[in-house]
Order: sequence, then structure tokens, then C-alpha cells
Amino acid sequence: MAADLADYRRRWPAEADTIADFAELLGDDENPFLRERLAGHFTGAAWLVSADGRRILLTHHRKLDRWLQLGGHADGDRDLRRVALKEAEEESGLSGLCVDAGIFDLDRHWIPERKGVPGHWHYDVRYVVRAGADEAFVVSDESHALAWREIASVADDASLDESLRRMAGKWLARE
Repeated sequence: MAADLADYRRRWPAEADTIADFAELLGDDENPFLRERLAGHFTGAAWLVSADGRRILLTHHRKLDRWLQLGGHADGDRDLRRVALKEAEEESGLSGLCVDAGIFDLDRHWIPERKGVPGHWHYDVRYVVRAGADEAFVVSDESHALAWREIASVADDASLDESLRRMAGKWLARE
């Protein structure tokens, strides 16, 4: 993952402070890929785009009660690209997904205390995951709902999480 962070730094030099935080966690002696590490741990997420690249699949997250990208805990898996793909498949019910190489976005965010688990930091490593021709999703137990949204509208929707708007901006500015 160190090489992926270096590549991300080359592409997004303005995010140097965030990248440094992720690199510091990666070098920690206590395994940062386990959710039990409550000082903060890695998670993997999917910017799941439609085959035409114009829409994103969002989840109305059951625990956090807001619209977000799909994703979840690494649970010991050090390959966060694989984690992002697995979470996208499990949370959407879609098959035939593929994940791009390289980190798409990094986001460190606070998860509040819930059911006896103290509040803690998620260091979310996000990858582009691409849907195939079949976009008929299945809502999992982790979501209130799923919805395909136009990426351009996500970029302009102030009611959505700032990191979703940032990723939409990155997506729209690519190439």
C-alpha cells in the first residue's frame, strides 16, 4: 500500500497532509487493518460507477443514516482494493464488478460511539469499482436503500457528505 500512497501523492499533491496521516497509520506497530484497533483503522470503499460512467451507486447507510459510498472494514485484509470490491459486491448484490488499480480517494472520518463501541477514526481508502451491464441492485441489511445518482448532481448537492462531493469533482475532472 505504500507504493499506492506514493502514486496518490503524485496525482494529488494538495492532499499531502492527509496522505501523511495514512502513511503514519500504515507504519503503526498495532495492526491498522483490524476494526478492534480503536485508535483508528483502515476501511475500504467503492466509488461504484455505472457502465457509462455517468452515475454512482450510493447507499443510505443504516447505522450512520446518511447517503454514502459502499464500503466497510478490512477485518485483517491488507489488500484494500480487494476489500472495496468485496464490499461493493456484498452491499449491492451486483456481480461482474471490476475494480481499477490505484487509490481514487482518501478520507479520514470520525465514527461516533454506537452499541458500546467507542467512537473512533476510519481511514477510508477508496477505489473506483465499475458496474457491468446489469445494474439491478439488491439492498443489503446494511442499508436503508440504494440509489443510482447522476455524478454531476452529486457534485452540486450540498446536502450530501463533503467527501462524496469531492469524489464527484475528481471523477468529473478526470482525463
